[in-house]
Amino acid sequence: MKRVSPLFLVLLVLGFFFATYNLLTMIIHYKTSSEEWDDPFLLPGNLNEFGGSKSKYHVALTATDALYSQWQCRIMYYWYKKVKDMPGSEMGGFTRILHSGKSDSLMEEIPTFVVDPLPEGLDRGYVVLNRPWAFVQWLEKATIDEEYILMAEPDHIFVNPLPNLARGQYPAGFPFFYIKPSEHETIIRKYYPEEKGPLVNIDPIGNSPVIIRKSELEKISPTWMNISLMMKDDPATDQAFGWVLEMYAYAVASALHDVRHILREDFMLQPPWDGVVGKKFILHYTYGCDFNLKGEFTPGKIGEWRFDKRSHISGPPPRNLSLPPPGVPESVVRLVQMVNEATANIPNWDAL
Repeated sequence: MKRVSPLFLVLLVLGFFFATYNLLTMIIHYKTSSEEWDDPFLLPGNLNEFGGSKSKYHVALTATDALYSQWQCRIMYYWYKKVKDMPGSEMGGFTRILHSGKSDSLMEEIPTFVVDPLPEGLDRGYVVLNRPWAFVQWLEKATIDEEYILMAEPDHIFVNPLPNLARGQYPAGFPFFYIKPSEHETIIRKYYPEEKGPLVNIDPIGNSPVIIRKSELEKISPTWMNISLMMKDDPATDQAFGWVLEMYAYAVASALHDVRHILREDFMLQPPWDGVVGKKFILHYTYGCDFNLKGEFTPGKIGEWRFDKRSHISGPPPRNLSLPPPGVPESVVRLVQMVNEATANIPNWDAL
């Protein structure tokens, strides 16, 4: 048996250290993050002061034709149909904006509008860079009856009927703890110059979930697309923002058009970090849920029981997933139950 190189061991230890450090940093930030909003209009404590606009909104999500995207879209659309007409919902129509440039096997199942992807190689493997370009095309070419639009994603599940959280010209967005323009002032100023105003004008959001007036989104989308491409083309920006680059681009583009968002912490929950569903509206299952059989969370370690959407990149999860062990947060239990209900009722679930 060959001896292991000391250099290899050092690199392995360093890699494990940085992975663990990043994970623990994310946990600490998630649990303790609290923003100091300079604008009292956006104070989280004032959220209940904002009623809905009482106008229906169109649900729009961008997607690819990859199996990984398709099975999530099917679950998302199932729950849209289930809650659409419930009391409190102000949902209108639904469109999957397919930016693969061609039809796929879900055209008959889910209302879909096909748009072109970015020219080959322009996204450099960062597939969400196609999202703003997809919205530009859809807004230019599609007939959209509703005055407002909800920008959603395939891994969103409606856990409660969602009203229109926007208020007139003010869209509603979810505040993400990791979108912090003030911590990247040198980079942000490349796209949002000082004459435009202070960095607090840039909301700590991404484009999704956001409910916004269609006319406002039509103004923002081309700028959002251009800023995204500019950021990706700048090595320093690309390195600083990584997988949330397109989110920063939307936040900056909105500020460039003087659009401020009502920040709704109740817009969305993200298990396993958010343990209680309560009266929140969208369940976002982007994080892996790993637990031991005692119901204890095991972040950074594959659990004895787990649900992680990335375990099903090449095809849909099976029907009737096992429920988590006792002691696991309610939100995780609810997620698995809702996935199971959808897959049990969607015809030809395994046919993708």
